[in-house]
Amino acid sequence: MGGSQAFCMELFRKIDREKIQFGFVTFPGERGPLYGEIHSLGGKVFESPKYSGLNHAAYVFWWHSFLKKHPEYQVVHGHVRSVASIYLPIIRRHHRFAIIHSHNTSNGSGVKAYVKAVLQWPIRFLADYYFGCSDDAGRWLFGEKLVQGKRYRTIPNAIDARRFSFDSGERDRVRKKYRWENSFVLGHIGRLAEVKNHEFLFEILKELRKYIPNAVLLCVGEGERRADLERICREREIQDSVFLVGNKKNTEDFYQAMDVFVLPSKWEGLPIVLVEAQTNGLPVLVPDYMTSEADLGAGLMHRMKLESGAAEWAKTIVQLAKKIDRHSRERECREAGFDSRKNAKVLQRFYTKAAGIVRKKQ
Repeated sequence: MGGSQAFCMELFRKIDREKIQFGFVTFPGERGPLYGEIHSLGGKVFESPKYSGLNHAAYVFWWHSFLKKHPEYQVVHGHVRSVASIYLPIIRRHHRFAIIHSHNTSNGSGVKAYVKAVLQWPIRFLADYYFGCSDDAGRWLFGEKLVQGKRYRTIPNAIDARRFSFDSGERDRVRKKYRWENSFVLGHIGRLAEVKNHEFLFEILKELRKYIPNAVLLCVGEGERRADLERICREREIQDSVFLVGNKKNTEDFYQAMDVFVLPSKWEGLPIVLVEAQTNGLPVLVPDYMTSEADLGAGLMHRMKLESGAAEWAKTIVQLAKKIDRHSRERECREAGFDSRKNAKVLQRFYTKAAGIVRKKQ
């Protein structure tokens, strides 16, 4: 589960579902533990074809058919930008309110990145409204002019601050369960994907163990690179000190067990995991490009250039470890605008207004 999925689920949990109900459109093969929760909360899940280019007509037909069959969905809030230039015009053609949400600041590099860039350029002309998890993410996908206009709004990736509050008893319980009582736990939460830069994390761990021999790396998340990363761990003989625990619904428990949180991604928008980690009182180390909007202002977020190398990142982690003063930062989280209850109220008002516009058109 990535940041946009976490955003959608947290919003769904907190919104008044007697007034607003969600349906989720996903690609086939992505069935996971969230489906049961969605259904239990009154939502539905629909699977569209996974767009390949060769199935363009089938993908377009699916959206036309879906919208005809389901007039109850008056607002469509899109989070998948790679095919947004295809589904957004269809949504508007069926007189629904179309929102596109930017969660990132880069497509990466290579041929795929170029193709994505070409496909997403028209997005800024195709939606009724535009959201960004940060101003940087909004500018990157939509352009400065649109971000400064009346049809754009920044919607922070908000969390339930109470859920991620630090609890020393829970920390002891989790560390005992996984036999980390005497370990220094370097933590990371993210998809097992190229963008998250796990190999760099492995290099950091190797360097860190020169100073802290009992250091281990905890990685929460699942993805297409699992087999590759497991192989790399074996080749580097670090498999006994790297824990790839997969997707977890109770991520708050794993934050409790960590000592320092590291996110060396090659690019990001505004990662919700940074908000969660800081709320838990964890010092976080991130690349220097990371938006300042992710900083709760509690003195916990520290930046470094990726080009500095793993050895320098490890030295910085050692220094952070000496200054740890672990306690909850719920207040800072709320004051920085990352409270999901507030976010849900804002978006509930927005969805209601948007649905009213649709009804007038119909």
